[in-house]
Amino acid sequence: MADDGLRAIFLEQRPMLLRLLSARLGSRDDAEDALQDMWLRLDHLAGEPVAQPVAFLYRVANNLATDRRIASARRGVRDFTWHDAQPTADDLPDVERVLVARDALRVVEAAIADMPERMAIALRLFRIEGRPQRAIAEQLGISVSGVEKLLQRAYRIIHARIADTGEDVAPPYRQNDRRGHRS
Repeated sequence: MADDGLRAIFLEQRPMLLRLLSARLGSRDDAEDALQDMWLRLDHLAGEPVAQPVAFLYRVANNLATDRRIASARRGVRDFTWHDAQPTADDLPDVERVLVARDALRVVEAAIADMPERMAIALRLFRIEGRPQRAIAEQLGISVSGVEKLLQRAYRIIHARIADTGEDVAPPYRQNDRRGHRS
């Protein structure tokens, strides 16, 4: 059947297709959108013969309804997952913790600024940029154990500076000891 004939049958069957889609999708607005999609899909079928055009249109409508229900379910799961992953008020730090963290950051930044240049570079490359110690050693022209010693001294300076402030500016989490166990 020619494309114009399929369009004519579509227009003739539109009220029944609308009822079918409304029942399958649960909404007349969604059914109207699906019918619009069907109308646009008929453009892609121009020139292709259809033996049973009425049955073909109902099959297309049924497939569209199924596709829309699947997409809606996926959208619902995605939205629920996104909503569930959002932090709650309890997950966000309170003002006091924010101020303590800012103070700790200032102390650490000051300690790094006062470090010898190679030590500060090694610390930034390792802790901030996440570079491996071997790459840092190559860049600085020293051994890996030399990088380890620079980092140990840097950590001691930072911890001493924090201890000198006399305030509790330590992070609110526990650190791992050398073996990876929580202390």
